[in-house]
Amino acid sequence: MSALLGRLGHWCAQHGRIVLALWIVAAGALTVGTLVYGRPINNNVAIPGTDAQRAHDLMREGFGPGYEVGGAIQIVLYSPDIPLTSPNRRGAVDRTLTAMRRIEHVVVAQSPYRLGGLASNLRIGLITVKLHGQDSTRLGETSARLVAAAKPLRDIGVEVVPADSSTPADKEVHTGVSEIVGVLFALLVLVFAFGTLVAALVPIFTALISLGVALGIIGLLGHLVDVPKSASIMATMIGLGVGIDYALFLLSRHRKLLADGVPVLESVRRTAASSGGAVVFAGGTVVIALTALMLAGFPLLRTLGWITGIAVICAVATSITLVPALLGLLGRRIGALRVLPGGSKRGGPGRAGWAELGHWVAARPWKVLVLTVVVLAGLAAPAVALKLGPLDDGYADRGTSARRAYELLEAGFGPGANGALIVVTELPDATSAAPALRRVADRVGDTEGVAYAGAPKVNVSGRSALIEVVPAYAPSDPRALDVVKRLRAIHVPGAQVHVGGRVAGLADAGDQIMSRTPLVVGVVVLLSALLLLLAFRAPLVALKAALMNLISLGAAFGALTVVFSLGLGSRLVGMDPPPHAVNWMTPLFFPVPIDTYVPLMLFAVLFGLSMDYEVFLLTSVRQAYARTGDNTRAVAEGLGSTGRVISSAALIMVAVFTAFIAYPDPLVKVFGVGLAVAIIVDATLIRGFLVPATMVLLGRLNWWLPRRLDRILPDLAIEGHVEDREKIAIQKIAKSDQGTDDERHAAYLSR
Repeated sequence: MSALLGRLGHWCAQHGRIVLALWIVAAGALTVGTLVYGRPINNNVAIPGTDAQRAHDLMREGFGPGYEVGGAIQIVLYSPDIPLTSPNRRGAVDRTLTAMRRIEHVVVAQSPYRLGGLASNLRIGLITVKLHGQDSTRLGETSARLVAAAKPLRDIGVEVVPADSSTPADKEVHTGVSEIVGVLFALLVLVFAFGTLVAALVPIFTALISLGVALGIIGLLGHLVDVPKSASIMATMIGLGVGIDYALFLLSRHRKLLADGVPVLESVRRTAASSGGAVVFAGGTVVIALTALMLAGFPLLRTLGWITGIAVICAVATSITLVPALLGLLGRRIGALRVLPGGSKRGGPGRAGWAELGHWVAARPWKVLVLTVVVLAGLAAPAVALKLGPLDDGYADRGTSARRAYELLEAGFGPGANGALIVVTELPDATSAAPALRRVADRVGDTEGVAYAGAPKVNVSGRSALIEVVPAYAPSDPRALDVVKRLRAIHVPGAQVHVGGRVAGLADAGDQIMSRTPLVVGVVVLLSALLLLLAFRAPLVALKAALMNLISLGAAFGALTVVFSLGLGSRLVGMDPPPHAVNWMTPLFFPVPIDTYVPLMLFAVLFGLSMDYEVFLLTSVRQAYARTGDNTRAVAEGLGSTGRVISSAALIMVAVFTAFIAYPDPLVKVFGVGLAVAIIVDATLIRGFLVPATMVLLGRLNWWLPRRLDRILPDLAIEGHVEDREKIAIQKIAKSDQGTDDERHAAYLSR
């Protein structure tokens, strides 16, 4: 593989203008395509085989408009000064309803003066609009038209807010400021690392082209598959971080070779063959981890996984083609526009410091190992208190309509109005359907935690009926899940009860994900270890790398627990408590639930990203060991040669992730905190102390490979490992007292 990547890099460097033009055209064409044809969004939250899914399927059968996916929109009205029942308010409501009924796909616009449509204070009302034939991906556009139709109400001072029944994870994420901040900070780090503006701009430019292509592909894929609204933000966060990092690794290698006097084209070839191979394997681990989410049994999580993987693949592709092309075009001008005296061509200030740290760790591995494990255990300890649960609109940013509608509904109709449940009853025996349905309705109304239960609505076949239920608790309140369990426990002869709605669906998703988590974790760890085994042909190194990544994940979950589950940092990340969560503690802190699918998604992303730094550190140690044959010295030199590059790459990725914490969506904040903390811990405690200490203690066992396994494994070495293995073997044979040099060399070649 190294030879193939070397030839590819050399060709790209020779034909730099063609490669650059092709990437720019691809990014531009895909961007224009999304502008012309749009970016269809569809949150497929179907969970096959679950009780909630069965309820939702039955809802679509014969209950009329408003019960299919995207079939209803709620418009909340708030009259702050006088009741909505006043004559001028009634007249404005009538004119608004008339205008709404003229809008395409609207079949019913229910007046707020119906039963259950007006709050007890008479100042908050609810217009329910039922649709037919509406594209569920265009509900936002329809909501905007409905709000525009409410102009008569707005003109007389009535607040009109569209309610959103989705979770914050479902909302379309519009980014901009976060990416700009992350890119600017990354540019600053690169300037300090290289000292020249031209070198610093190469990774930035490459990452932006890569991200443009990835987002264009993701946007157009929405015409073929269901693309969730949160896919673009995940692709942006991960794609931007790895895109800059991968280009940084190649650029650092190239500058070192140039400093050693290697000609430009030859330097690019060697860089692509060595660091390019490391990038391919590192990106492969990220893609494997994300693709394994397909086993989670939750369509939204599965789609997020493989779509985010597209951004990683694009980052790898630009790194092994566009970066060599730019390096070939720039030639020796890669060091032009120096803005800082630092940033030596060989690595810059700080390299000696990392080398000293490597020797310090190598001199006392047991002490370093014990101390590091204690610190990491302390960081991971809070994770036992991690609390999972639905994240509702009450935690959305105060400036959004979703948050405002949530607060108005809670104030007027109670916290459960934001998370209504649907009890769907199957009635297989038509002769006993009516008595059975009455008993079900009575049991539902008497269920603990139910604030309101509507009258049963029977479908056209008479074989099923639904009851709309409003719990006494907010969707994010754990007690709402207890209500779902109690309703599902209702057993009436001649009837089969199913419970749907957002809270029920998320509860089923959580159960599904928890049951599949061991499988996903096992597959990710096994396949990643196998990939490392192919890369380094060292079983213990592969196994140890997988375990180290799991340790860094513990620290990330510990941080999430402290910040969100315990609420000690929820204020610091810019979150405000919903009305039902306000108490005497909220001025300082308040707990925030974490969606059940977030930990598994974080696991996949972090496991892959952590493996990036492991690959680059191990390749350096492996090369040093090939030169010296001394494991302790190789570990120290490997850490010294990669410490500055890895720390710069980690700092860039942390900056990108931290910038997204400022984004108002709470889901983005959770991912930003978790990813940033994990990368910090991984690049410092794990790669700086724990990995070197364990490698020193293992000694030559690091590179032990059983002879039988050696014959089975394909040769996919990276960073010139083929040559490295030959050097080590020759050194070992040369130490033997048997035979001449030629005989010993021939003996090696005959292996």
